[in-house]
Amino acid sequence: MSLAAIALLILGLGLVAWLTARAKAAAFPRAGGARPHSLPSYHGWYVALWAVIPALLFLAVWSSVSGSLVTDAVLASPAAQTLPTEPMQRGAILAEARALANGSAQAAFAPQATQLAPAYKEASDHYGLIGGTVALLLAFAAGAFAFTRLSPHFRARTRVERLVMGVLLIASLIAILTTLGIVLSLIFESLRFFAKVNPVEFLFGLNWSPQTAIRADQAGSSGAFGAIPLFWGTIFIGAIIAMIVAIPLGLMSAIYLTQYASQRVRAWMKPLLEILAGVPTVVYGYFAALTVAPMIRDLGTSLGIPSSSESALAAGLVMGIMIIPFVSSMADDSIAAVPQAMRDGSLAMGATKSETIKKVLVPAALPGVVGGVLLAVSRAIGETMIVVMAAGLAANLTANPFASVTTVTTQIVQLLTGDQEFDSAKTLAAFALGLVLFLVTLALNIVALRVVKKYREAYE
Repeated sequence: MSLAAIALLILGLGLVAWLTARAKAAAFPRAGGARPHSLPSYHGWYVALWAVIPALLFLAVWSSVSGSLVTDAVLASPAAQTLPTEPMQRGAILAEARALANGSAQAAFAPQATQLAPAYKEASDHYGLIGGTVALLLAFAAGAFAFTRLSPHFRARTRVERLVMGVLLIASLIAILTTLGIVLSLIFESLRFFAKVNPVEFLFGLNWSPQTAIRADQAGSSGAFGAIPLFWGTIFIGAIIAMIVAIPLGLMSAIYLTQYASQRVRAWMKPLLEILAGVPTVVYGYFAALTVAPMIRDLGTSLGIPSSSESALAAGLVMGIMIIPFVSSMADDSIAAVPQAMRDGSLAMGATKSETIKKVLVPAALPGVVGGVLLAVSRAIGETMIVVMAAGLAANLTANPFASVTTVTTQIVQLLTGDQEFDSAKTLAAFALGLVLFLVTLALNIVALRVVKKYREAYE
């Protein structure tokens, strides 16, 4: 019996437990007209959770250990005596035998796998039966224990709510621990990189050429890990060119939608604008590489400026278009949140609508707009696909928007693509770049959230 079938049986047993306990609680007598402490449904949930959760936890643990028990049983069988001693060949044959036993493969390349398949199936069935029997007995015993505790005065609602609170706490801890694990992995791998490369060279060096020699007798390529060109490329594309496009267009669209557009126009124009945020970044990459980049190259050529087929301007322009909905949405919310009394007071003093917007609404909404811009910048500097397809891979320290540059995220993709050795400075450099990018985006998000919080405190 498979583990999935056992899990379904346990859930079915939980449903039976819920119905039985609910029926018992509904029949509780009312002593002196007093009602039971909890509704019948809480009694049902209490017994059902006792029947399901311990059994499923046991099943999860059993699924992680039963595989090694099955493998040990197969290796102890007479058919395993002909297996090779080399670990990789042995593992490949066992994998084929496992595929034949569970039906996911119809034939195997190695003859030993065909001989081992019956032993594999027998061992899997044996340990599956043990695990299923124990899980079902555990579900029945736990459910029966909970069922015997039911009474009119039993606080089933309190117990169920505590259990749900525990589940919510575990879910929150999983998210926090996952984030902590990601950060620690970045830190540990970055420390390995800085043991090979001087941090000062990495943070302030002007040459980026991470190619290193794989063999001791290989010529050249000691590697240069100065990341300043990558940092500059990231800022140039994501924080300068993209924001030059996104901030005015996003802010003006927000002003139009909140102050000038009729309700009918706003009802269809705002959703259309926000569709830009849902377009996959690879589609923006296609647009940048096939349409915008050739136009930029032709424009540069006509102006007599040396231009590349892949340029920072093409990537930045398209990235700015992608960011417009972020800026527009935050500015829209900030302007709409300005108290109506400020708007009416300005108009009552004789100011025109445009003067009210320039001198009252926009300054009052500025903290929220700034917060939205900072969030948009953190979104832009983490973008990868558009830069890969439209900006190129050359680490150039240049202010020429028609030249090819690269960013931190693009280099991380390049360093980790293909079969790489994780003990070389070239590969470990990706983790150091990721750590710097994480710290920068974290700082931008903290500043943006503090600005938005201050803005909300001012008008709530």
